[in-house]
Amino acid sequence: MKNTVESFKQAKIKGEKLTMLTAYDYSTAKLMDKAGVNSILVGDSLAMVCLGHKNTLSVTMEEMIHHTRAVTRGVENALVVADMPFMSYHTSVYDAVKNAGRLVKEAQADAIKLEGGASVCEQVKAIVNAQIPVMGHLGLTPQSVNMFGGFKVQGRALETAKQIIEDAKRLEEAGVFSIVLEGIPAALGKIITENVSVPTIGIGAGKNCDGQVLVYQDMLGMFSDFTPKFVKRFANIGDIMTEGIKNYIKEVNEGTFPGKEHSFSIDEEIINKL
Repeated sequence: MKNTVESFKQAKIKGEKLTMLTAYDYSTAKLMDKAGVNSILVGDSLAMVCLGHKNTLSVTMEEMIHHTRAVTRGVENALVVADMPFMSYHTSVYDAVKNAGRLVKEAQADAIKLEGGASVCEQVKAIVNAQIPVMGHLGLTPQSVNMFGGFKVQGRALETAKQIIEDAKRLEEAGVFSIVLEGIPAALGKIITENVSVPTIGIGAGKNCDGQVLVYQDMLGMFSDFTPKFVKRFANIGDIMTEGIKNYIKEVNEGTFPGKEHSFSIDEEIINKL
């Protein structure tokens, strides 16, 4: 059954948890969709885990469209949400709508996600008025890493906690269908979840959010540059991949791969004539 903005809304009403994972290519997205994840986020995190940048700021619209297009080809049931990259919606409302439209029209995304609270509500309203669903993102917003002075937990002080709550309400009023809450205290995540009517998706925001999202390379042990506190490794695929690659190298060097079962035959008479 296809997950939609409406099914997200119904999940919140029924108290059913939502699951979301990042993906950046066809094969991975197809596996996730088959496993039954509710939503796939084509995150600007691809800048770090796929392209090797130190943060998310370098990824471009063209790269986001390229990867989102690959993901949507592999998905039947999951709701595909594409990140709006840095500076694709900050410059003007016009740019925000145009770039959101590109992710839907050219890459076939079901919805877009952007970071920020009150400062982006005008953009959110315009994108929603263009009939494009918007997911918000508050707390530790990676595109603000230079303003935060690093990847630091947000909302621990009274004023910043109040601001995040207010921003969540403002985003709800602007028309978002869901809000990602990243890197905030669990108690604050609970308060926000209880005070907005749209689903909250947590990543380092506690268990009381309406759903959870993780970067798949983190939760499968495939990205080793650093591991955030909020990540649980559900499998160590990185170790399995490394071992498989080592075995491949070993067998090639020994001459045991490829074997007869991996090779194609030809009539012996033809070989003799050659």
